Amino acid sequence: MSEGGQVGIVLVSHSAEVAASVAALAKALAGGGAAVPVAVAGGTEDGGFGTSAGLVAGAAAAVDRGAGVAVLADLGSAVLTVRALLAEGDELPPGTRLVDAPFVEGAVAAVVTAAAGADLAAVEAAAGEAYTYRKV
Repeated sequence: MSEGGQVGIVLVSHSAEVAASVAALAKALAGGGAAVPVAVAGGTEDGGFGTSAGLVAGAAAAVDRGAGVAVLADLGSAVLTVRALLAEGDELPPGTRLVDAPFVEGAVAAVVTAAAGADLAAVEAAAGEAYTYRKV
């Protein structure tokens, strides 16, 4: 187990449905992943498409267990929103990282690795390695 608790995972998408579905898939493929704190920040507060800094910050706070928070984002402005929050410095829990990874495959790798008790660096590395998954 990583020092100080378990790594939390936040999935940021322009769509609440996409974020929730990817979270459910990742947790299922991690054997239920019940022990892994996973939260989604999908869409806007009013249920529309987009990205909400408030939802991202709330999701990160909800999964923070003291071992860091890995944030995976789907598209451009979601990435920019997370970067802006990280730059502000006080909106996200200490040890929060934006992970450069494909959204679906990276989320699965991150949740599976966190479920095994890995630290934030290992979770980040596993998610990033998903870029190398070959399909043909």
